Amino acid sequence: MNHKSKSKTRREFIGDAAALGLAGAIGAGYIFSSCSSGRSGYEAPVFYDRAPDGPLLKAGLIGCGGRGTGAALNFLNSGPNLQITAIGDIFQHRIDNCRKTLKERAGMDIPDQNCFVGFDAYKRVIDSDVDVILHVTPQHFRPLHFEAAVQARKHVFIEKPAGVDPVGVRTVMAAGRMAESAGLVVVAGTNFRHQRDYLTTHSMVKSGVIGDLVSANAYDIRGKIWHVNRQEGWSDMEAMLRDWMNWYWLSGGDNVDIAVHQIDMVSMYFGKFPVKALGMGGRHRRPTGDVYDYYSVEYEFDDGKTFECKTRCIDGCDNKHGFLIFGTKGYTNCQNKIWDYDDNLIWEYEYPLDEEGRPTNRVAISSYDEEHINFVTAIRNNTPLNQTENLASATLVGVMGRESAITGRVVTWDDMMASNLRIGPLEYAMGPVEGIEAVPPVPGTAPEVDRVRGGG
Repeated sequence: MNHKSKSKTRREFIGDAAALGLAGAIGAGYIFSSCSSGRSGYEAPVFYDRAPDGPLLKAGLIGCGGRGTGAALNFLNSGPNLQITAIGDIFQHRIDNCRKTLKERAGMDIPDQNCFVGFDAYKRVIDSDVDVILHVTPQHFRPLHFEAAVQARKHVFIEKPAGVDPVGVRTVMAAGRMAESAGLVVVAGTNFRHQRDYLTTHSMVKSGVIGDLVSANAYDIRGKIWHVNRQEGWSDMEAMLRDWMNWYWLSGGDNVDIAVHQIDMVSMYFGKFPVKALGMGGRHRRPTGDVYDYYSVEYEFDDGKTFECKTRCIDGCDNKHGFLIFGTKGYTNCQNKIWDYDDNLIWEYEYPLDEEGRPTNRVAISSYDEEHINFVTAIRNNTPLNQTENLASATLVGVMGRESAITGRVVTWDDMMASNLRIGPLEYAMGPVEGIEAVPPVPGTAPEVDRVRGGG
């Protein structure tokens, strides 16, 4: 696209609304309605800079790696009177690093008796007199742990994705419905749903600015994902857990772990999730595990509209990240800009200004903090908030695309809902892991999507 013309601020766009056929489309307070598009009463999200004060909320962290420790800090940043009182992980060194970081950066000292190590650490964290669970383990364990947290009536922050296979994702769906019935708050780590520029752009599009949606492209094309080489003395299980991003049974692969953001955002725009996938992928340079390092999947909605989703994690290549969503009147990058089909930039998100009056090109509050602000605010205001269904649906679509890529077959939503596919061992212990090898699947020869793989 040859983008041209000067961008318009939101205020300028409002002034030009009549000329664009959007008279009355934008009202005060970010309330949207458009008679011409048939959309009315659309209200953009309300943003909070900080969660309200209230009684002490005690959180237990399950999964103490880098993302887990980061989530704990985000939770503590989100408002007053918040504590991390228990932590759990399979590895002692992650417990040690997490404790050190929380003490140095947040003044939070976790006592020895509230630090739990091992495969059953999640149970002990849940049972340790906490109000909230922050769940940030490798995603294979998410269905088991999330279900246990909900059964214990804990509010949950659940990192993305929801699982690695249809059996696990459906477990999360069921537990999410249980959480809703119990009045529990569940916030997911699909952070674009909490990022101010993305949500404001979505609000503009929902008002009818680009007309009816037609198609979309989504990309997360980046450099190599980290890996950990096996060391002498490590069992199969330990080696896999330390290198978890590179194993389908632990991470789900990049079309699940990474592309869940792209799938979730496009589906939010279209107001529904795809029902069919035809994908391809392969592996060129991944040094460990069994996952592909690139995927290209065409997803189809129930009305025949499609979107392309591409991921690649290989060093030395050109990268691309983002979206293009096309409507009958124009298109958007989903984050901060909207164009017409003459490539005029007709609207742009207004970022905060720095001390010299220049745009910072950053949202005022990090989306990683914002998701916890929303989490704590919903708990303290007793406001219904449960993002389980969207997270689980986006994850299942990612699994659908992955299974299409590795089998070479068209895979549908109904296939996923009926499949008994479960990947990974049935029991967890340090030692050998039977049935899982560092051999990438070959399209046309890979197992069908209704078969248990690995330990079954």
